[in-house]
Amino acid sequence: MLKINRVHHIAIICSDYAKSKQFYTEVLGLTIVSEVYREQRDSYKLDLAVAGQYQIELFSFPNPPARPSHPEATGLRHLAFEVDNIDEAVAHVNNHGVATEAIRVDEFTGKRFTFFADPDGLPIEFYEK
Repeated sequence: MLKINRVHHIAIICSDYAKSKQFYTEVLGLTIVSEVYREQRDSYKLDLAVAGQYQIELFSFPNPPARPSHPEATGLRHLAFEVDNIDEAVAHVNNHGVATEAIRVDEFTGKRFTFFADPDGLPIEFYEK
């Protein structure tokens, strides 16, 4: 039987590398593991750690095609981060100019959550521990 141990990484292609790098590192506080400029592709690859465990790979490419990012579209629906205190997390991103939806309560778990978007419109969720 196949045994998957964990999610290894999540890869995101961004349209504005500097803007996305600032968002994921300064606004969300992810830690830079490595950053490489790949001259042959004219692109960057930024590896980010989430609480020292999971890794997000942020890529830039010249003129990437836009992808519709509607909550019910086929493909990746959203990226969710667990937070200890949703009120503090929301205040933090709001103070960085990021608008969030109203905090809601998950009807099945009773936990609180909210959504907001990264610079390219990828839906991101904060889910309270």
